This record gives sequence, structure tokens and C-alpha cells, in this order.
Amino acid sequence: MKGTNGWRILPAAAGLTGIGKLMLAAALVLLLASCRGGEEGEDTRSTAFPNKAVTLIVPYAAGGGTDITARALAKAAEKHLGQPIVVLNRTGGGGSIGLMEGANAKGDGYTVTFLPMELTTLPHLGLLPITYERFEPIAQTNFDPSALTVRAQAPWKTAAEFLAYAKAHPGELRIGNAGTGSIWHLEAAILEKGAGVTFSHIPYEGAGPAVSALLSGFVDAVTVSPAEVKKLVTEGKLRTLAIQAAERTDALPGVPTLQEETGLAIGFVGTMRGLAVPKDTPDDITQVLADAFMKGTEEKEFRDHMKENGLGLLVRSGGEFGQQLKKSHDLFARLIPELGLSRK
Repeated sequence: MKGTNGWRILPAAAGLTGIGKLMLAAALVLLLASCRGGEEGEDTRSTAFPNKAVTLIVPYAAGGGTDITARALAKAAEKHLGQPIVVLNRTGGGGSIGLMEGANAKGDGYTVTFLPMELTTLPHLGLLPITYERFEPIAQTNFDPSALTVRAQAPWKTAAEFLAYAKAHPGELRIGNAGTGSIWHLEAAILEKGAGVTFSHIPYEGAGPAVSALLSGFVDAVTVSPAEVKKLVTEGKLRTLAIQAAERTDALPGVPTLQEETGLAIGFVGTMRGLAVPKDTPDDITQVLADAFMKGTEEKEFRDHMKENGLGLLVRSGGEFGQQLKKSHDLFARLIPELGLSRK
């Protein structure tokens, strides 16, 4: 027969004494409570975020400033998140492949995208069908200027010598960048226009491959971040001629700004990087991620890594990062057509 809770009571129980029946009933109650408690615990665990690894998409190849920043931050933040953060390099299209994958991911918090400045340039070049509005920003992590860099054995010792050669030999100098429409491509284009010279722009799938091409002699110079050349400059393999910024950088304090070196007041933009999730991600999940990553930026190990690698640390909240993305988007809407680069 069945008890009131649907449990089947064995016929042998009918022969038990009163005390025996009470003991059996108590055991059944405890068993039922245990089962229900286990079910409730399982339900709680299944809905808690996060309960598995989180993927961090980097839209460039390994070795560049975006990649090394993302990996250092993932390591620092996962202790606060309570789950592993796995970095996935998704290259192609100057960053557009990774950005599209990140924007189209399920908004469950398990896919975060490390956003480069190119999210605000590629749409104006006709190379990316989405804008920053497809993402919900989590935090900004850093900002870096551009460093005009050549091989150590190159004949140019200064930026003035380099630009004088470029003016005398139009189109001869090959400038490697992180992909067509990348911020480092735009920095070279800004330099080109401001100095009245002509370069041959050679795209690669990230700053890391561009620097490797410089070392191998496939290009004559790169305009990438100080972080991406600092180690090789220190080792004497590369020489940075100038920094495209208003002030010198702590990463390469001995290198003058372009204006110091040449007297040219050429504009600059630099690059910012940060984290975001798809726009439809619930607020509570976004907040969990924001808390973990923001705490990660405060870890001594992360800050030491940034300093040692010449990466500019600039931490802003998701809301502030969103404002910067809009500002950058609006800037490039004007600047890219002025440089004659728009394909739209």
C-alpha cells in the first residue's frame, strides 16, 4: 500500500510494533527530506552563475598587446569569479571575426569579448556590420599610444630621418600593422598624412605578427603599442624612434614624442581595451562579471605584469567605458573619411 506522500510501505511493516512503526515513519520522513534537500540544492547550483568555465574572446593573434593584457587579466580575475577563464584567440578580418562571434554569442555570461579600439573603426571602414551598441561594456582596462619602431640595424636613428627618407622615396617604406582598419593602421595613416609622405601599408592578423614581420625584414617599420616592442627594444633588436602621444610613455621613457623629435604637431589616437558581453546579457550576470574583472585589475600580479610589459593601465567602469566607446566611434566617423580610408 502507499503512504500519504506516495511512498510504498512494505507489507512486512504491518507486523511491526507501535514503536517500530514510529521508527519506520521517522526514517521515511528523514529520507524524504534528504531527497528534497538534495533536489533543491541541485536546482540552486544549476542556476547559480557561473558554474562552468567562461570564455574570453580575443579578436587578434597571440603575442600582441590585446592578447597579453587579456591573458594577464583572465588569470587575475578567475580567482574572484570562482571558475576558469579560458582565452580564445579568434583572428581574421582585422578583428571583425572575433568581434562578430562575441556579439552573436548567447547572452548567458559565459562568453566575454575583449574589445579593442577597432570596434569603433571597422564599422566606418565598411569592414564590420555591427557597432559598439551590440555589446554591454563591463570595464575598461588600459590605454596605449603608438610607437614608431624599426629594426635596430635600420639606417634611421631618428623619426626625422625616417620621414625624410619616406618623403624622398614615396611608397617604398613598408609599414606593418595589426590589420586593415586596425588602430595601428590608422596611426600610420595619420602620420602619413600629417608628414606629407606615402607608405605601403602591410596588414597582419594582429600586432604580434606585424612585429615578427619587422624582425624578419618583411616590413621596414611598425606603428604599434610600446608594450608590443618593449622587450625587443630592451634586447637591442628593435629601435623605437618616437611615440605618437602628447607625452612620453613610462614604458619607453627615453623615447621622445613625435612632436619633440620632428616638430610636427600630428594628431594621435592610441588604443583602449576593455571587456564586454552581448547586449542581452542579464544585469545580475553582467554585474558578477564586472565585479570579478574589476577586482582582477586590482591584483598586484596583474598590475606588475602591466608595468613590466609596458602596458598602460587605465581602469574605468562599464558605464565609463561605454561613454569612451561612443566618443571614439563618433571620432572615427569623421576621421576615417578625412584620411580617405572609408569603403562604405
